[in-house]
Amino acid sequence: MSNSRKAELLSPAGSFDKLEAAVRFGADAIYLAGKNFGMRAASDNFSRQELADAVDLCHSEHRKIYVTVNVMPRTREYEELSDYLTFLGDIKADAAIISDIGVIDLIKEKAPGMHIHISTQASVVSAQTCIAYQKLGASRIVLARELTLKDIADIREGIPDSLELETFIHGSMCIAYSGRCLLSNYFTGRDANHGQCAQPCRWKYSPSAMDVAEEKRPELPTVGSVEEDANGETFFMSSKDTCMIEHIPELENSGIDSYKIEGRVKSAYYTAVVTNTYRMAIDSYRRDPAGYRVDPEWLRELDGVSHREYGTGFFFGNPSESANTVTVHGYLRDKAFLATAVETAALPDAEGRYRAVFVQKNKLNVNDRVEVLSPGKTGKGFEVTGIFDEDGSHIDSTPHPAMRFVIYAPFEIRKGDILRQA
Repeated sequence: MSNSRKAELLSPAGSFDKLEAAVRFGADAIYLAGKNFGMRAASDNFSRQELADAVDLCHSEHRKIYVTVNVMPRTREYEELSDYLTFLGDIKADAAIISDIGVIDLIKEKAPGMHIHISTQASVVSAQTCIAYQKLGASRIVLARELTLKDIADIREGIPDSLELETFIHGSMCIAYSGRCLLSNYFTGRDANHGQCAQPCRWKYSPSAMDVAEEKRPELPTVGSVEEDANGETFFMSSKDTCMIEHIPELENSGIDSYKIEGRVKSAYYTAVVTNTYRMAIDSYRRDPAGYRVDPEWLRELDGVSHREYGTGFFFGNPSESANTVTVHGYLRDKAFLATAVETAALPDAEGRYRAVFVQKNKLNVNDRVEVLSPGKTGKGFEVTGIFDEDGSHIDSTPHPAMRFVIYAPFEIRKGDILRQA
């Protein structure tokens, strides 16, 4: 399928520093949540003043901002929700991401200028359902995660050009169908459909506790049967992270309007690196589709952030259990996020070095090998031969969180650039 549509790159922001990272490193749009009614209660999320400031920042940079309002609200919550949607309309948020049909009418009443995006939790898997939601007022559908690229192309061909499609292309994926899960509520009383998921799918389970068989049908496989790995551990519900960096041409030709990165709970460093990497890959393809090649440095960048094992989810067919679940428990990480540049020099000193002031995130030592990450570039390395406080005194390391320090690099550093372990 040939696609003339130019998809936006949509990045997550769980706090204001993550929002700034997404804007700086190339997101076309950002999605976030207020303190209530979003599906990621574990994020810091945004106060009303922060939401207003976020909209102002994004619009000043010609970026769009979408607010998640995708919980399943109870009747008693609608009075507060009504006031909240009025507020989102007043600050001119570009869209609300919703999953409950009752919220659609409320948005049309309280914030008629705000677009309606249907959340992936609505489990939309057909062109017919897309059209039905458009008739109700939706301008975009965040498709179910269980679709192949062929499924998505078929939906695109069956809906009006005016209706947009969005899909997740990178990040943690819930093992439950379109994220509609009851396990957290069952085990802990924390309602996943109200943003409070305890992630029991990521826990370690004992095989003896999970061997459940149907009494009258012994020939059927056991329900929840689990096999231990070589370390005696089981992760039968913990899905791999999606990573589509090696498949930009396929995405570009599928009819998708928005490429969504998961990760509002993750760090500003994660947001910066993943956004920057996909921005480089997408722009490279659009500059020269015929000559496009995957840069191995893009893979190295994505391996350098906190992540689980990578896979391609459902994009190329229904994955087997072994292909879709992790074999290693927990997160993989290559590089430590050391600091962010807050003051920089545009000209070198007499020795050809560029001075930069950083704010510490993790400890840096003299003689460490580091890299600087700038928008539109992969990491550029050098050795730190000296560290100084702001008065110019030599120090051996940066042990204190949020301390300011000075280093000199053999190339120019810009405000907002990230210093990390090489």
